[in-house]
Amino acid sequence: MHWDFALILIFLGGAVPLLGRRRIRQLMAMPETTKRDRLSLYASTIAFQWLASAVALWRATAHGISAAQLGLAVPNLALTLVIASVLGAFVFANQVFSLRRLALRPEEIKGTLPQLALKIFPQDNVERLVFFALVVTVAVCEELIYRGFAQRVFENWSGGYVVAGIAESAALFGLAHLYQGRRGLAATFVVGLIFSGVRSWTGSLLAPLIAHFVTDMTAGLLAPPRLKQALSRSATKTSQSESVA
Repeated sequence: MHWDFALILIFLGGAVPLLGRRRIRQLMAMPETTKRDRLSLYASTIAFQWLASAVALWRATAHGISAAQLGLAVPNLALTLVIASVLGAFVFANQVFSLRRLALRPEEIKGTLPQLALKIFPQDNVERLVFFALVVTVAVCEELIYRGFAQRVFENWSGGYVVAGIAESAALFGLAHLYQGRRGLAATFVVGLIFSGVRSWTGSLLAPLIAHFVTDMTAGLLAPPRLKQALSRSATKTSQSESVA
């Protein structure tokens, strides 16, 4: 067990969730966010993600972990592309379904995640362009950190047990999304299990990376207009109810 690996994992499992939760609380406390707030959030997240990935890759390489062992290879291209297509289609359909369901239930828009989405997701083309860079960054870096580095380290520490690597990296991934609350933590843990399982099956980060990108990009582009429409309907219903009363 290398001390630097342990230090990185402690940081990922402790500092990252706490700092993320603190930052989200600050955003939620704001009446509304400005374009400058959102672009600043995107830029700082991009910088942090690439820095964290560079450190993980640096230390893994220093201890003889190859690029292939980190999932930075495609041993079976045909299998990987098929799974990437199926997984990408599944997460896209799930996002669309969830957003439609939310739009039909205006009362749920008052929840933390919908309100957070309205504050941090892009509102114009400039923001969407930077958001695209953010989503690419998050997909590449988080897959490298959690499904590449962490999963490999946990698997090695457990004596080569693949299931241990999958479960423990998924738990770490779930903790990173602690700011989403218990439901979000549980959901991202399940997603982590699926992505880690796919990474182990294919020996590559490509399929989960593509699915990760599709998930975040779909939410970022489709959520704001859907949520605003739902809020408008909710306000109209409230107004009508008050008029009748």
